This record gives sequence, structure tokens and C-alpha cells, in this order.
Amino acid sequence: MRIGLIAPPWVPVPPPAYGGTELVIDNLARGLKELGHDVVLFTVGESTCPVPKEYLFREPAVPIGLAVAESTHVLAAYDAMSDVDLIHDHTLLGPLIAGSRGLTSGRRPPVVTTNHGPFTDETRRIWRQTSRHASIICISHSQARASGDVPVSAVIHHGIDLDVHQAGPGEGDYVMFIGRMSADKGVHHAVQIARKSGRRLIMATKMREASELEYFNQAVRPLLTVDDETPSELPLRRRLALLQDAAALLNPITWREPFGLVMAEALASATPVLAFPNGAAPEIVDPGRTGFLCRDEDEMVEAVDRIKEIDRDQCRGAAERRFSLQRMARDHERFYRRVLDREVMDRLPATGETLVSA
Repeated sequence: MRIGLIAPPWVPVPPPAYGGTELVIDNLARGLKELGHDVVLFTVGESTCPVPKEYLFREPAVPIGLAVAESTHVLAAYDAMSDVDLIHDHTLLGPLIAGSRGLTSGRRPPVVTTNHGPFTDETRRIWRQTSRHASIICISHSQARASGDVPVSAVIHHGIDLDVHQAGPGEGDYVMFIGRMSADKGVHHAVQIARKSGRRLIMATKMREASELEYFNQAVRPLLTVDDETPSELPLRRRLALLQDAAALLNPITWREPFGLVMAEALASATPVLAFPNGAAPEIVDPGRTGFLCRDEDEMVEAVDRIKEIDRDQCRGAAERRFSLQRMARDHERFYRRVLDREVMDRLPATGETLVSA
């Protein structure tokens, strides 16, 4: 197949720092290429993903979420992809915009789109309209259950590069938190859990936006002591090395997170995951085998004391079976073929008519 992938215009693919969606798109592009497909990626000019690329903006559009920037980006993307067999759009507005207009040349290829965020009252209105023009993929069953009356065509878990995320020995006497500096991510819970369990906590966290800085100053900074390390957005190699040596990943999320890529990354590092059972966490963590699902801070403190019960080989094995980029690519390949087969069937004459060949 010739497959067109459309990334949002906010972050290069792969992301130089924080950027879960862009990391997934990079993994998917490389996985599809490994399967022998012809992949073209519409992104921003700074992207380095190793497939043919096209772009409108050389640098990422700012500020993130600007509708005009996203609209002009996706219009250019669809016009550039009239010759592909199928478009997989990872933007929010793309399928809506493309569905309301014709391409400048040729037919419109069938469109698949992935919802990388939560379903809310506001976004469901968008996704209901999107479903008229595209097949919708969810990234977890938890996310799909929250879709309401939005038709979901498939659930496909994310996959990661297991050559990058290698198993580690877990010899460091510390626990780790990785994620945005946000109340949704439960950073304040992680600090208190580490303190109560007597473990050192290393925080690799994105903390750039005003809301992130405000949350840190109001809810997290007061919990830190002079002995605690200052949270920082660590380079990839350093973050991976720390995760490989961590006793466990603390993931006390307080919202219905659609997936949670960091949990899969921890398992690939052979590091157990301790999480609150929100969102997709129960689909990623196998309690007692790859980590523990905890109802509150006290349960997670108890779970920290039980980390030694987890066989780190089981964690790595789960990642290899369930969260590789190759598995993700194969799942998408199968779904793309279903969409293309359905398009062929829709073009066949109705029952009783005769198909005449030239």
C-alpha cells in the first residue's frame, strides 16, 4: 500500500523532547515501512522521521492549538496526498476539513483517523461529524467506552521501539515519575508516595507552560525538601538510563488517560509500574506480574514495599508481546486493508446489477 500519514503541525516527528503523539507517528511510519509499505509523512520541515516527507511549515506552528495553522496545514496535506491508497490523519480538524471539500485533483482516498485525546462533551461533537468522513481508531478500550454515540471502528494500542527501550537491571534505590507537570498526572501524589515509602524520587517532567509552572509552584514545590532533586525535562538517553535502573515507575494519574505511553516504556525497560487504575492503566499493567494497580496513596506506598515480588523479565516480556512498534504496525496494516476492502465493496453494483468489463 501507499499510505499517507498526517501529523499535527505543532511538534517535529519524532519529537526532540516531549511529544507522545509525534513519537507514536514516528514508530508507526517506521513500522509500516518495515512491512514493505510506501509511506509518505506530511509534517513540519524539521522532522527527521526516515520516510519521505512533505510539509507546509518548516518550523512547528505556534502557539499549539491555533485553528488557522492547523487548518492550512491539513489543507496542504490532503492536496499533497491525492495519489495515496489511504490517508491516516492524526490531526483533529483534518478529516472534517477534507470531508467538506473536494481535493484539487483526483479522487479522495479513504481516510482513517486516530483520536489521541479524551472524548469530552465538546470533542464528541467534532468526532460525530468526523465519523461521516473517516474511520475512527481509539488507542484504548477505556477511551472507546467514553466515546458515547461516536462510532469507533477499531481499538489499537500504541507500540514503542524496543531497540531504543532496552531492559535494565533496576539496581537504583529510587522510584521514578515521567510526564507533564500536571495535576492530571498526579505529580504531587508521586512526591508524597515516595516520601512515605522512604524512596528517592527522580522526576523527568515537562514544565514549560504557564499552567504547568503554576501547578508546580502551588502543589509540588511546597512538598519538596532541600534533599530532593529539582524536576527537569531530561534528554532521552538520560531518561532511558534512569528508567532502566529505577526500582519502579510511579504513575498516580488522576484522570481517564487515553493510553499512557510511559507505562509501556517502563515495561520495556523491565521496570514495574505502580499506577492508579484510571484510564487505560488496567489494559497495560497486569497486577502482581508487571506492577500493581493501587486505589490511593496508601496502597501505592504498600506496593512500593512489594516491588521485589515483580519479576522484571515478566515486564520486558509483556512489552515484547503487546507493545512493540511491529505489533502496532501489523494491527494498522490489517485495519487499513479492511477499510480498503470495504471501499471496493461499496463501489460494486447493487445486488441484481451486472458488472460489465470493457
